[in-house]
Amino acid sequence: MVRLHSTSPSRRPTNVTLPAQLLEEAKSLDLNISQACEQGLKSAIASIRAQQWLAENRSSLEASRQYVEENGLPLADYRNF
Repeated sequence: MVRLHSTSPSRRPTNVTLPAQLLEEAKSLDLNISQACEQGLKSAIASIRAQQWLAENRSSLEASRQYVEENGLPLADYRNF
C-alpha cells in the first residue's frame, strides 16, 4: 500500500513540464508550484483509487442494492424517521 503521508516525508526532486503560460500565471500569483503539483497529484491518485475501488467492489455493491430493492432496508421497522 502506498502511503501519502508520514511523520518525516522523504522528498525527491523531479522534472515537470508545464505549459509556459500556466507557469507564468502561477509565478505572477506567487503560487508555490511544488505544493500545487503535489496537491494535484494527490487529488489524481485519490480519484483513481476511488475508481479502482468502485470497479473492484461493483458486484458487492450491486448485490446489496438488489437485496434492498427486493427486501427493503434491514432493520427498517426500527427507524424513527
